[in-house]
Formats: sequence, C-alpha cells, structure tokens
Amino acid sequence: MAQIIPVATFDGVVFGATGDLTLRKLMPALYRRWRDAQMPHDSRVIAAARTAIAPEAYRAKVFEALRAHLPAEETAGDDARLFCERLSYFALDGTSGEGWEALARLLAEAPERVRVFYLATAPDLYGPICRNLHAFGLVSPQARVVLEKPIGHDLASARAINDEVGKIFAERQTFRIDHFLGKETVQNLMALRFANAIFERLWTADVVDHVQITVAESVGVEGRAGYYDRAGALRDMLQNHLLQLLCLLAMEPPVSLDADAVRDEKLKILRALRPIAPHETSQLTVRGQYTQGAIGGRAVPGYATELGHPSRTETFVALKAEIRSWRWAGVPFYLRTGKRLPRKVSEVVVQFRSVPFSLFPREAAELQPNKLIVRLQPDEGMHLALMTKDPGPGGLRLRPARLDISFEQAFGTRYPDAYERLLMDSVRGNTTLFMRRDEVEAAWAWVEPILRGWTESSEAPRPYSSGSWGPTAAIALVEREGRTWHEEWEDAASSLEPGS
Repeated sequence: MAQIIPVATFDGVVFGATGDLTLRKLMPALYRRWRDAQMPHDSRVIAAARTAIAPEAYRAKVFEALRAHLPAEETAGDDARLFCERLSYFALDGTSGEGWEALARLLAEAPERVRVFYLATAPDLYGPICRNLHAFGLVSPQARVVLEKPIGHDLASARAINDEVGKIFAERQTFRIDHFLGKETVQNLMALRFANAIFERLWTADVVDHVQITVAESVGVEGRAGYYDRAGALRDMLQNHLLQLLCLLAMEPPVSLDADAVRDEKLKILRALRPIAPHETSQLTVRGQYTQGAIGGRAVPGYATELGHPSRTETFVALKAEIRSWRWAGVPFYLRTGKRLPRKVSEVVVQFRSVPFSLFPREAAELQPNKLIVRLQPDEGMHLALMTKDPGPGGLRLRPARLDISFEQAFGTRYPDAYERLLMDSVRGNTTLFMRRDEVEAAWAWVEPILRGWTESSEAPRPYSSGSWGPTAAIALVEREGRTWHEEWEDAASSLEPGS
C-alpha cells in the first residue's frame, strides 16, 4: 500500500457549512483524511454559515451526516465523535461584515498556517466573501480559495466572478474545483495514455472510430430544484464535468506533469472544439426533460411535478462534438448526461474501428469492434472488449470477452473519494487537478452558442420517461451515423462483483 504523505498544518474554513455539499461530501472527506492521519493533529476545521446555530448543535448535525453518508464500520468507534468535537462553527453573513470578527480572531492565533477557504456557496457569493476575507485581513500569503462549480451561468458572469475573486486572490491561490478530476479513474486516463505506448499509438483518428462520454444519474432534482431550474443539464454537468473528461481523453502529451503544462494542453482542446452554431443545435444536440416513470421498480414523478410548475429547463442533453486537429479529425465525440436515467453510471467508451476484412465465416460470429471502457462510477475500473474463440471443440466460434480491472479489488484498498484528494491538494498548493481561469471561460465560450440556439428555438425539451435512457432523438443522434450508445451497464458491473 502506498505511503500516505501528511500535509502541512492548516486551517480549513468551509463557507456554506450547513448545506448539502458540506454535510454529504466535504465533512466525510475531511473526516476520512483526519482518520487516516493525513491531516496534522493540530489542524483546524472551521465551519461558517448564515444559520444561527449553537456549535454543539452543528457538531451533532455533522456527526449524523457522517453516520448517514459513510459505511457503518467507519463511524462505529469513537473517531467520528472525536473529529466532530474538533469542529468550530461561526454564524456570519457573507454579504456583510456581520460575524466576521470572531473568525478573524481565531485565525489570528496561527497566522503562519496554510489557510484554505472553501466556498461551498452559491456563485454570486464568491465575490462578497472574498472581499470580506480581504477586509478582515484573512488573506495571508499562504491562503487559498476553493470555488465550487458552476463558475457563473454564462461567459459574462464567469468573467465577472473571476475578476472579483482575482482582485483578492492570485491565480496560483485560486482552486476551481471539478470533483470529477479527483476521481482515481480520471487520473488513470493519463497513466493509461502516457505510461503505456500500446495505447498512445492507438489514440488517433486512424484507429479510433468514435468516443462516448456518459454521465447518468438515477435521481431527480431532489432538494436542488431551485438551482437546477436556473441551470439545467448543460450548465450543471456538460459545461464542466463532461468537457473536462473530453480534454483529458483528447489532449496531447504535456511536456511534464506540472500544473500549467497539463492545463495548457486541456485548453488547446477546448479551443479546438468545432463551434456548434445556434442554427445547428437541432442537428447536433438533443435536450430532454423527464416525465413520470419508474426507477428500480418505484414510481417517480416527472420534473414539472417535482418543480411545481411547467419548465423548459433540460434534465438531459446529448450532443456530437468534433475536435479540429490532426489527431482527431473526423472522430465524433458523443456526450450525454441526464437525470432519472435507469442507473447511476459514468463511463468513457473509446470504440476502435472495425477490422477491414473478416477471415471468419458469418456463422462463426458477428464481429464486434474493440472497445476500451473506462468506468468512473459506481465501480472504478477499466475493461477492454475483445473478440476471442469460444472454448471447446466443434469448430471455430467467436464471442466477445473482456479484460477487466476493478481498481479497488485489484489493489486491495479503498480508493479515496475525489473530494479527499482535492481537499488535500488545495492544502499542498497543487493546482494540477483544478481548472484554470482560461479553461473555464473557454468552456463557456463553446457552450454559449448552444444555449442561444435553444433559446431562439420554439422547440421545448423532448419528454422522456423516468427510467429510460433519454429521448429517442438521442438514439437517432448516433444511429443515423451507423453507431450505437453503449449501454451494457449491468453486464459490466456484474462481471466485477466479488466471486463472479
């Protein structure tokens, strides 16, 4: 097992401390890092929110959140209670100076420490919070600020937020988080490509037929209806998560693993994407909205019912992207994401070209093209789909088979959650897995014409039943070019279950 390298003693301040993200993701991640002794014992975790609540009540809330979101064995002993006892809580207003003096006094006790300010708030609070951090003298040379996505809702608002934050924090101090980049499998894309000559030489339009990126969720909007109806699937998922995956898949080898070297190559891909003009959205994009249906045998309502009124917000988007480069010319990248799909799964599929000529009789099997499938969730791993001989006598019969790697089983250890890794990287000052300002703005610049095309169109999002794989138009998007969405989720997952 790899050695866990401790980080420097730090003060971590989480704004938006009573919100869903903090309780569901950030506190469990910090607890695990503390439990694994990666956080120095004297580091402090400080929670801040507008809610007036006693510190003891907040600690109890976090304790219940740890029990709800972590396996029982991780919270069975005294560790969870001891971690929560270390938490401080401050009620303050991010838009005014109310309540900031007490936080300033606490941080002044250790001015030499690394300070990580995590803004788990609405993006319109990023500027006011940063201004208050500066006004109360909290931005030390060792300070960093972590910004949750989305950075704005369009290019202009993203630039405005970046300008406001940039007045207080230098770019090297600014960590724009996309938790997909912290996933073990996403980082393994770089290892797969740049540490294995066999794959890098196949990573070309001469060999690759097309690429699919799917991020599917089985849940609806749940408690995020207000935010989601202003954002939609394109802003919430595709503009950040899916485009970042596309960049890592398609980028050229960086000259080093230095943060800016990696991000320079990702930026080149974003700038090489062929623009989708507003008048092309009907041919190259599909947007949908879920209606009532069933997930896992349970009836679920439609989006408009959950929201309480009709809406033109998309809960599903699929599109065809193209990269204007010698490596990828002519290779379509199909991206899709949506809510209320049959299961939660995130996968990347690189489908290679079919063999140019089959030596085998038709009755032997229908040859299937090779696929490299990278699973991000629910079980991180990879498998390579190959054609092999069916064992046994009686002639030459072919069938598909998989070479599988499940990371957790192969290496016998729990892989850290993405937030665990990214939180510690922010303490270290390592920006490699975070988005740079120009990346964020280039992504918005590519997405904006699509949004404009949808706005100008009179067509509403296409309905799809909850529990289906989206509107039928999304199927047509790939099938009219002789391709098919990869949906062998159950087969892929069951092949990796222990004892299978």
